[in-house]
Amino acid sequence: MKVTQLAELLGAKVVCPADREIACGYSCDLLSWVMAHGKQDMAWVTVQAHLNVIAVAVLADMSCVIAAEGVKFPPDAVAKAQSEDLALLECDKSAYEICSIMARAGIQ
Repeated sequence: MKVTQLAELLGAKVVCPADREIACGYSCDLLSWVMAHGKQDMAWVTVQAHLNVIAVAVLADMSCVIAAEGVKFPPDAVAKAQSEDLALLECDKSAYEICSIMARAGIQ
């Protein structure tokens, strides 16, 4: 599934476009844990939205970061994600709801 397709399913706002394929999903808010377990082409669900989140996602070559619970990415994070070709989505749903939708859509 592509990032734009997932955004549609979630009713999420695409803040930073990049239409990569998603291989798997992950939900975690502890950056050091995500650094150790993040994977290429992953869709990462978190309630954090700062520059370090972008750095961790780029380090693992993730497809996108989804800010849950109505969290908004600040302008500096959006600018960095754009320069790194990393998709950012903002969603009002909880991390649990987002992961449930992803699982039903076949993202494991």
